Amino acid sequence: MRSLLRLFVVLFCFQLQAQDYEKMLEEVQIAEAKAALNQIMHRANLNTGNYDLKYHRLELDVDPSVNFISGAITSYFVAKEAMTEITFDLASNMTVTDVDQRGTSLAFSQNSNDELVVTLPVTQNMGVLDSLTVSYSGSPVSVGFASFVQETHNGDPTIWTLSEPYGAKSWWPCKQDLIDKIDSIDVVITSPQFNPSNEEYIAVSNGVEQSQVINGNTKTTHFKHRYPIPAYLIAISVTNYQVYTHQVDNNGNPFEIVNYVYPESFATAQASTPVTVDIMDLFIDLFEPYPFEDEKYGHAQFGFSGGMEHTTVSFMGSYGRNLIAHELAHQWFGNKITCGSWKDIWLNEGFASYLSGLVFENLDGNDIFTLWKQQRNASITSQPGGAVYLSDADTTNVNRIFSGRLSYNKGGMVLHMLRKKLGDATFFQAIRDYLSSPEHAFDYAKTDEFIAIVEASSGEDLTEFFDDWLYKQGYPSYTVTWSQPNATEVTIQLSQEQSHPSVSFFESPVRLRFVGTLGETQDVVLDNTANNQQFIESVTFDVADVIFDPESDIVSRNNQVVLSTESFQLESEFKIFPNPVSNLIYITKPQSLKVEKISIFNALGQSLLETQWTHMIDVSAFSDGLLFVQLETSNGIITKRLIKK
Repeated sequence: MRSLLRLFVVLFCFQLQAQDYEKMLEEVQIAEAKAALNQIMHRANLNTGNYDLKYHRLELDVDPSVNFISGAITSYFVAKEAMTEITFDLASNMTVTDVDQRGTSLAFSQNSNDELVVTLPVTQNMGVLDSLTVSYSGSPVSVGFASFVQETHNGDPTIWTLSEPYGAKSWWPCKQDLIDKIDSIDVVITSPQFNPSNEEYIAVSNGVEQSQVINGNTKTTHFKHRYPIPAYLIAISVTNYQVYTHQVDNNGNPFEIVNYVYPESFATAQASTPVTVDIMDLFIDLFEPYPFEDEKYGHAQFGFSGGMEHTTVSFMGSYGRNLIAHELAHQWFGNKITCGSWKDIWLNEGFASYLSGLVFENLDGNDIFTLWKQQRNASITSQPGGAVYLSDADTTNVNRIFSGRLSYNKGGMVLHMLRKKLGDATFFQAIRDYLSSPEHAFDYAKTDEFIAIVEASSGEDLTEFFDDWLYKQGYPSYTVTWSQPNATEVTIQLSQEQSHPSVSFFESPVRLRFVGTLGETQDVVLDNTANNQQFIESVTFDVADVIFDPESDIVSRNNQVVLSTESFQLESEFKIFPNPVSNLIYITKPQSLKVEKISIFNALGQSLLETQWTHMIDVSAFSDGLLFVQLETSNGIITKRLIKK
């Protein structure tokens, strides 16, 4: 009874966490999507493609009590071709008063396409570095729900920004695309020193705070960020924050997690945010050091219920563990490496979703992680279609870009299935190789580039895996037919139907759990590469039941396990021996069974041998370990395990 009570408590607590996760996922989707609602048809401006941004200095004046911004943005850029003018993205309702280049005012124009077009005094030749400063002001109009927000919390004024994906131009002249990261930035924020209640205003932005300077009734705070960053991840916030820190040891290279929270949320946040250190340590152990460890990580509270992963400082509407994990994960997947187009959004959101699942696995245990996967799978399979990778048409629909079912949940489960296919060591090494790739680290990556890195790292051809699970649609439904013809063997046939016609067959490792009449258990993993594939597995007990995918590692639905009333003909006559083996194996088969090809694979799925039918094979040259002998027969594909020693 005590054990049952303990299990009930664990499941009940997870249910609460799961509900929190579902609520968090919805909130994250909304927060990450909201800036897109009125701007999703925007594409990278072709008129901004002729230069490479090197640096921005954003000097901004704001008052949290007023929906207004003024500033001077200094931009350094290198011409990619001969240039006579330069174009920035800037909302047409913002007023530019001057464009200065070394003391000379330049001619400029603004148009209804939200462009600021500046005429250069002379032709800037390809490869030449130059700069200019744009002075501007205006009352930003938020894109969708938000991009520049002036509001109050508990009666206190606040200003905050959220620019993903196309909201940056509503509050500063920029280049907003997924092509050209800015190499480094300085953000200088001037605001009143105190709010109407005489509480000090605290400014927040990316990177390291350099200084606070008081000048009369105003305060100027300077932040420096020295990593490449896209426009949509630059953010500011100003309100009467209370500030406290946690320290991450980071293998002897400590850095601080800085928390900026509303006074009314201070006690709750202080109780909730310490877990950030545990999550940070986990991600560092699994992947690599925090990418911005020489600057900071932080949370800044803002007036939305979800979160947004601004580089080095995530804006947070609440401080639940799931939201903390999701936004922190983005610092690697989304910020260090950013999706190269909105078609590739799963490289941001699928990763962040899966890493929040890894927090369940590592902090709560495998049973809770299994329930987490069950919930992801229930969401994914609630509809028969839908691909993770977006079509061009999909990118015009913000709800599709930020689809919880596809970009978040299925993207995350594709990563989990990839992990199960490759094995933990190979999978995590491949992800580390992706993060450290010189072509993509602190830059952009597209899906095909990610796949190429994983294939090179693992040594496997993953074309079929990604084609089925990422580019095409739907999921499989399995039928497992089994019998135990004798005391030491179980025969299995795996059949599959697909929910969407784009996939003819989903290849996947399939885990089964044999349950004995006395409660014994044995797990086997079957390399399911064809429909109606047959397997023979060794057991040491009488099997009472077979459980399909006991840890919910496969995206699937409506699966069945059927006890066969008739043994397969080949069961009693098909043998491979000796097992284990050092040198020669011998194969016997039913006389009526035609074997067209024999293949031998290692545990990584790498092909070691292909040959026509023979009753004897020399395996002495193969490495010790688990081997799979696969026979293509007139009755289907048969796979048996073999131990090489």
